[in-house]
Amino acid sequence: MTSNLSVGWLGTGRMGLAMARRLVDARVAVTAWNRTGAKAQSLVDGGARRAESISDLGGCDVVFVMVATPSDLEEVVCGANGLLSAPGLPRVIVSCATVDPETSASVRAAADARGVGFLAAPISGNPHVVADGKSTFVVSGPRPTYDLVAPLLSTIARAAKWVGEGEQAITVKICHNLYLGMIAQSVAEVTVLAEKSGVDRELFLDFLNSTGLAMPWVQNRTADLLSLDWTPTFTTELLRKDFELGMDRARRAEAPMPLASSVLQLLQTAIGRGYRDADFLSLFAVQAESAGLDLRPQ
Repeated sequence: MTSNLSVGWLGTGRMGLAMARRLVDARVAVTAWNRTGAKAQSLVDGGARRAESISDLGGCDVVFVMVATPSDLEEVVCGANGLLSAPGLPRVIVSCATVDPETSASVRAAADARGVGFLAAPISGNPHVVADGKSTFVVSGPRPTYDLVAPLLSTIARAAKWVGEGEQAITVKICHNLYLGMIAQSVAEVTVLAEKSGVDRELFLDFLNSTGLAMPWVQNRTADLLSLDWTPTFTTELLRKDFELGMDRARRAEAPMPLASSVLQLLQTAIGRGYRDADFLSLFAVQAESAGLDLRPQ
C-alpha cells in the first residue's frame, strides 16, 4: 500500500539513497536534500525534487532523516538551520539514525515542543538488502503517528515492528548491531581456524551454510569472504560507533557484555590496521593476519 503523504528526505548516503529510491520508484512525491548535493542526483533523475536547503523540506508531510551520528541528528533537526527552524514544519519527523536514546529523546522533545510528531525508526539491512525490499524497520513513538507513517515504511521495507512509545527502537537497534558484530567475529574466528588447519575456505563455508547453524546473513556474505571483498555496506568505523553506544547502554543497565566488549577492541584493531572505511566483514582479514594466515582470494 502506497501513501499520499508528501515526503522529504534528509541524508542520501549509501543507506539513505537506497531507502529513498524505494519511495521514488513507488511514485511517492519525494523532495531530497543532502549536504553534498551530487549524492541526491540519482534520486532527482528518477523523479524526486531537489531541495536547495533543509528548510525546503519543511512543507512536506513526513521528513525522513538518515544521518550517521548523534551530533548530525541534532544539527539537522534542532540546529540553527535545521528542520525545526524552517518557516513551515512537517507533520512528522522519522529518524532512521542509530544514535543513543538520550539524543533521540532530546530531539523528540524539541519536535514535540513545536507540535511535530517524531518516530525513532532505525532500519536493519545494508543498501543491497534495502534495494531488494528485504529490510526491516524497528519503530518507537506514539502509536497514531506510527500508523500514519506505516504505509511509507512498508513501501521501503518488508516489515516494520513497533516496540513502544519512547526510545525503545534505539535500544533494539543497538542490540541488533552488537549481535551482528559478534556474528561477524565468530565466523571470522572459526573460518580462519579451519583454513589455517588445512581446510579449504570455500569447502568449510559450504559445509557451515548447509547445517542447522546456517544463517542467511552468513550465506549472503560468503562470496565476499571468499573473494576478500571489503567494499563497504556498513563500515568498520560506523559499527565501532554502535558498539560504543552498546557499551554505554550496558554500563547504564549494569549488564555484563564480555563478548561484545572483546569485539569492540577487535573493531578498534581493525581501524588501527587501516580498515576504517572498509566493510566490517574485514574483521576476517584482521583475524587472519593475527593468525599469520596468508590470505589469497579463492
